[in-house]
Amino acid sequence: MRILLVVYDNGGYMHTFPLGVAYIASVLLDAGHDVEIYNQDVHHYPDDHLRKYLDSNKFDIVGVGLIAGYYQYRKIISLSQSINRSKNRPFYILGGHGPTPDPDFFLRKTGADVAVMGEGEVTIVELLSALEKKTPLKEVKGIAFRDGETVIETRPQPLIQNIDEIPFPAYHLFPVEYYRLMRHAHMKSSDFSMNIISGRGCTFKCTFCYRMDKGLRVRSSESIIEEIKFLKSEYSINYIAFADELLMSSVERTADLCEAILKADLGISWYCSGRLNFAEPELLALLKKAGCVYISYGIEAMDNEVLRKMKKGLTTDIITLGIEQTLKAGISPGFNIIFGNIGDNKETLNKGVEFLLKYDDGVELRTIRPVTPYPGSPLYDYAIEKGWLQDCEDFYENKHTNSDLLSVNFTELSDDEFMQALWEANDRLIKNYYKNKLELVLDETRRLYGSKDASFRGFRHT
Repeated sequence: MRILLVVYDNGGYMHTFPLGVAYIASVLLDAGHDVEIYNQDVHHYPDDHLRKYLDSNKFDIVGVGLIAGYYQYRKIISLSQSINRSKNRPFYILGGHGPTPDPDFFLRKTGADVAVMGEGEVTIVELLSALEKKTPLKEVKGIAFRDGETVIETRPQPLIQNIDEIPFPAYHLFPVEYYRLMRHAHMKSSDFSMNIISGRGCTFKCTFCYRMDKGLRVRSSESIIEEIKFLKSEYSINYIAFADELLMSSVERTADLCEAILKADLGISWYCSGRLNFAEPELLALLKKAGCVYISYGIEAMDNEVLRKMKKGLTTDIITLGIEQTLKAGISPGFNIIFGNIGDNKETLNKGVEFLLKYDDGVELRTIRPVTPYPGSPLYDYAIEKGWLQDCEDFYENKHTNSDLLSVNFTELSDDEFMQALWEANDRLIKNYYKNKLELVLDETRRLYGSKDASFRGFRHT
């Protein structure tokens, strides 16, 4: 079958390599299908361009995957209109985090024919096989489909237990020369980056988090090293952005990967997501030696009661010690803090601000966003139970209009008090960041003219 996979434009100047789409493309190629990528992200095509492209080219299938965000929701509505208006409208398949918790809602809103729920590599191949053979869709596991006005959900697709068996993403179908220009912490101007995953899932159960599949499945270090070697050889990649939810899932697993990177003598820099439970000096020293320059930590709050209620599995003492140890090891920590969880107030928000100011190493602008109860998360179910949300449609159409704006208020503050407090907090953080940047630029200027620094390359924006 001839398939068009759409990579939508997220409104940014640069875009991260679309790993999910690339994995789906890879298994479809292995199954003998003809796959083409529609890169709206690279070319910033208007949404109606997709309609014109479908009018001019004949495809059997068009597929779009999306995550659960306000922008992505509005984007998929617009793209769906273009698909549905096309003269040669293909069979339309949705996938990804977005439609999985409530496929009925997404199928009704988009007019798509089928939604793939959860992990898609096995399901998409079985679905296309059923379409080719004209067998009943109800026999395909892991999908929801429209049958007239009714939406039918089939039984779940079992997870792929050995994810080393999944073929590498179909890099050759994508303009890697564009994606490798994405910038990350501590990259040089001459570096090329690529995001890959070291595993799927997470062992923790934070109340604000929604994931498609339970548990954690990790790739072998051998498979990861093989993919990095391929990226170095084919695309000159020398900076790896590990994009999975949690690379530091244990001390043993993290150490094993670091040792494999060192043994392979890859000569790369990289970043990953981590847990402060495992931020021990010996492991951090090994991470640093293996090329890790940045670890993104999910801190979320600096109040023990709030942390307990969100089931974070951390305390403020663990967080503080872990951040101090990370900085001592020469690795920049990413400080992810959200506000508005159950138990949050102005005092708990201020604790977070003070923490960010105290440990700021100037690597990136750090702000605080309101917590968002995405469909499928325990916090979403709690909001439904309390009557603060009606359903998925209420969330996307009325409440979740922007990730930096309040969607559901779980605190005792009024909505206006909530936003005022968040404004004041980020006002402090933003001013601190640019104050430090100004001092760095002025110090560079003093070295230029005072010491005749011949290495100076001009006052550049990047």
